[in-house]
Amino acid sequence: MQALVDFLAERTDGLAVAEIELASFSVLKTFDPPPTALAGAPVDGWSRHGKFLDLDADGIHLVFHLARAGWLRWSDALPNTRMRPGKSPIALRVRFSDGSGFDLTEAGTKKSLAAYLVRDVKEVPGIARLGPDPLADDFDEATFAAMLEGRRTQIKGLLRDQEFLAGVGNAYSDEILHVAKLSPFAIAGSLKAEEVQRLYAALRDTLAGAVVAASGKPAAELKDAKREGMRVHGRTGQPCPVCGDTVREVSFADSSLQYCATCQTGGKPLADRRMSRLLK
Repeated sequence: MQALVDFLAERTDGLAVAEIELASFSVLKTFDPPPTALAGAPVDGWSRHGKFLDLDADGIHLVFHLARAGWLRWSDALPNTRMRPGKSPIALRVRFSDGSGFDLTEAGTKKSLAAYLVRDVKEVPGIARLGPDPLADDFDEATFAAMLEGRRTQIKGLLRDQEFLAGVGNAYSDEILHVAKLSPFAIAGSLKAEEVQRLYAALRDTLAGAVVAASGKPAAELKDAKREGMRVHGRTGQPCPVCGDTVREVSFADSSLQYCATCQTGGKPLADRRMSRLLK
């Protein structure tokens, strides 16, 4: 998300918003200010709040969350034709003063893509509840250790909790735990001091490395660059890049996690209840 913000900030510097066009009225979760309020507004900048992207145009913020199946598709020259609601995966289009712009798209039938037009980003419910940014300068190991104390939650789920930490999702929580050599099912409050130290270092280094690796890439290449950089996430059945063991998976109703048993669980495969039911 940070690489996408950096790309958009560079590409829209000095431009103004020409128009916001809705192809899916349900994607916009607010009604005041209206989309027409951004017409002609100069772009003041872009920022990231966890996984929320924020376009500030003359004090009005277009904030959006891509969710699992959403993405931003950039075009140096958007088509002049008007969109027809419900006829494409495009939910929202933003056109800039030079004819460039982007579409927010969402695949599949489960629609979670959300956009907000607000005067204060704290009006967006998800942003108001966000935990600290793990890449912030003041997010030190002592702060992280204190946050873990007493937590009877599996560390994988806690890292994904946006109210606990802002911006760490399913993919990078797998990567962080692999680097830290910790089981995804480890109980957060039971981690030893040395394990907390490893986890903090893995958290910071993995996220910072991902930002550097994606820096300078156009929006169209960011998804592929993210996939290529993964050690275990999305690599079920492939060899672990550290030890060569097979990357394993645990499946849930609407998601999955990947891990290396040799690196993370002392060689013991984790129980996968969904696969167990299929094998019976």
